[in-house]
Amino acid sequence: MKKSREERVIIGCGLDGDGHTRITTGDNFILQGGTKETHERMQEITVKINEKLCRKHKSIDEVSSREVVEIIKEAME
Repeated sequence: MKKSREERVIIGCGLDGDGHTRITTGDNFILQGGTKETHERMQEITVKINEKLCRKHKSIDEVSSREVVEIIKEAME
């Protein structure tokens, strides 16, 4: 029996809305909801997160939870 490989993803949920359904998926993330502006901001942050991971030559599965939190904080600045 094969063990399933767990994968980490960042889930972003925009709690404001304007009647449109927005869903974006990509490497390391799933984003849902929000106004146009909120959803775009979530997209910008996930792009920065992926760029930081790329510069470290690591995937999100290869960094500690603490490192992920620090990367997210930096990306939100």
